[in-house]
Amino acid sequence: MEIAKPDIKFDINEELFRKYWRILKLARTPTRDEFKKIALVAAAGILIVGLFGFLIYIGMIPLT
Repeated sequence: MEIAKPDIKFDINEELFRKYWRILKLARTPTRDEFKKIALVAAAGILIVGLFGFLIYIGMIPLT
């Protein structure tokens, strides 16, 4: 018994292109102030994750 594959022709590339184009039309370049705020939040996140990883590393070192 063989299961037949559905005969659905779907052009994924064209649909993806339309979705991406719609997003690109809505996008704009951030202002200098917006960029500074985004960079500050990203840097703070990186520092927090790094500090957390460093504390785990320090905690895993055996005390001799």
